[in-house]
Amino acid sequence: MNITSNQPDTVELSVSECWALARSVPVGRLAVTVDGEPDIFPINHVVDHGTIVIRTAAGTKLSASDRHVVAFEADGYDAERGEAWSVVVKGVARSVDGLYETIDALQLPVFPWQGGAKPYFLRIEPRTVTGRRVRVSGGRTVNAGSE
Repeated sequence: MNITSNQPDTVELSVSECWALARSVPVGRLAVTVDGEPDIFPINHVVDHGTIVIRTAAGTKLSASDRHVVAFEADGYDAERGEAWSVVVKGVARSVDGLYETIDALQLPVFPWQGGAKPYFLRIEPRTVTGRRVRVSGGRTVNAGSE
């Protein structure tokens, strides 16, 4: 059954809705600039006191992020409602390196997915937090596997 509604196709989300949605998914994307070109990394993350925290190893992700402006994006799709959403956090990423902040970061539920040491934490301090929910054209109110 197709969804029909008098609601607009795109709805801007409040900042609190954006944070709630970013918390609800385990994967996001980190967008950085490397040698003047955009690069995007899939990451697991945690929302902590109005910031995004990730854990990483030394390398491009860390060097292109630390003390630079970055973007974080998370999204999702609700098949029952026929809606998709996207949240974008833009801000400055910085390495977590103070003793107490590092101890606090170690308590966060953000764990490496790949083998190998991931001893560095990055915290994205937002300048802007935006999001939108979009009604998917031809969206269905039932799961794709349902009849």
